[in-house]
Amino acid sequence: MDVLRPGDPVEIGGYRLLGRLGEGGMGEVFLARTASGRPLALKTVHRDLSLHGDFAERFDREIRTSDRVRGAWMVSVVDFSPPGAVPQWLATEYVPAPSLADWVGRQGPLPADALHCLARELTAALITVGAAGVVHRDIKPANVLLGGARPFLIDFGIARASHDARYTQTGTVVGTPG
Repeated sequence: MDVLRPGDPVEIGGYRLLGRLGEGGMGEVFLARTASGRPLALKTVHRDLSLHGDFAERFDREIRTSDRVRGAWMVSVVDFSPPGAVPQWLATEYVPAPSLADWVGRQGPLPADALHCLARELTAALITVGAAGVVHRDIKPANVLLGGARPFLIDFGIARASHDARYTQTGTVVGTPG
């Protein structure tokens, strides 16, 4: 976790921000805390993106999709911004665990036994996602958290309903290249 930067908000949606967990092209993720002390991962959308109607709709879809997919391998949605809020945000349970990308970057490749266990767990996670009628579309090491008891699949930002082709186009790349 990184410290908050000058100019970062100290609170979003009534949740106190404690530090930065990460950032990407769509927005930033903060460690936040509820009034009762429960830690949350609070994802915000870059302010300029929130002003685009198409993007605001896309983030609303992420909220609905994240809330629809429930299982042992997913983080629970706790709260989210009301329609029209700028910036938009999504609060989920916080899992204090490294991503698979961070782990491999620091520790190197997983041993074969651990890799096979991870593959079985992620297969179960994907079955859960599919049973909810969703296609994740951005499975990568950065979107897998290595929790103590099991991995967690996160970031449904570009997921879609398996029967909905509106957000897929021929000749375009969705997700993280590579």
